Amino acid sequence: MIKVSDIAKQKVISLMAEGGFDASKDYVRVGVKSGGCSGLSYELDFDNKALETDKIFEDNAVRIVVDKKSFLYLVGTVLEYSGGLNGKGFVFNNPNAQRTCGCGESFSL
Repeated sequence: MIKVSDIAKQKVISLMAEGGFDASKDYVRVGVKSGGCSGLSYELDFDNKALETDKIFEDNAVRIVVDKKSFLYLVGTVLEYSGGLNGKGFVFNNPNAQRTCGCGESFSL
């Protein structure tokens, strides 16, 4: 399961609306791909459909889809949002990551 903080929920709903998505029907697609300075990097996008092989979750009124391969790396992750002058934007607090890079956008297991 992937959790969504209250601040991340507000930002997701706002960004989805700006992009023409409906947070009550559409999804936040979260994934992992090879790359980044620590070996794996996070992906976050909006989608209006889930594939048959996707894992589907809902937390804090945000619908999330994750492909099966990425799910193994993301179990227990909390999606946060850090705004302000020193904010990073969306942040993945991943309990499975043993090492992260300085920017927090990539990790390794």
